[in-house]
Amino acid sequence: MSDSKLAGQFFDAAIGLLERVRDEESGSIAAAGAAIADTVVAGGRLFAFGAGHSSLAAQDVVYRAGGLALMNLLAVPGTVGVDVMPATLGSALERVDGLASAVLDSSPARAGDLLVVISLSGRNALPVEMAQNARALGLTVVGVTSVAYTTGTKSRHVSGGFLRDHCDIVLDSKIAIGDAELSAEGVEAPFAPASTVVTSALMQAMMATAAEELVARGIEPPLLRSGNVDGGHEWNGRVMREYGDRIFYRH
Repeated sequence: MSDSKLAGQFFDAAIGLLERVRDEESGSIAAAGAAIADTVVAGGRLFAFGAGHSSLAAQDVVYRAGGLALMNLLAVPGTVGVDVMPATLGSALERVDGLASAVLDSSPARAGDLLVVISLSGRNALPVEMAQNARALGLTVVGVTSVAYTTGTKSRHVSGGFLRDHCDIVLDSKIAIGDAELSAEGVEAPFAPASTVVTSALMQAMMATAAEELVARGIEPPLLRSGNVDGGHEWNGRVMREYGDRIFYRH
């Protein structure tokens, strides 16, 4: 069996995007990592939010080996994954005005905390309002989005604004409108999205920077170890006891 030409093309496209965000977003990644470290030092709490497939990158930094124990998922019921039936309901909920406000009001988030809002298009009401309302509550907001959508699509929020318009720091994933890297003869629709690969890499780069910043300030980063490594459960138990008042996925 010969190697897949299209598989190679996808890897090339993904690697190219990763190189772009590494080189072009380094300043924003550094700023986001510093903001996370600032929040940890000040006793604040960390949250990540994404709807639909953008939620994958948010979940990727919550309760995982090698991750900061303090990062919590800010979940909006019905939008976290494709387990909701019908799956189209999740997409519809992203366009509901007022939903973000209700979620924030019932969440532990408060002034001095930090929220990462992930939305590829940044055009739907839910992520725009989430960022807008979080800032109004006094949270630092980091947005991870594709800036290309702000010039190639129209906002679905009543303000006409995009996610990037309501963030303190913006990380641009460079993903093209439509989120499909490949096309081929005989295939009517473009395919092979790379947004999850690139967005998750941006999130991990941000968290690595935060750990680096904490060490520079003389603070051991509250990282989790794998439960599949000897001593991992004991290590994680100590971290969770020490920072239990800022970890909400345990309750």
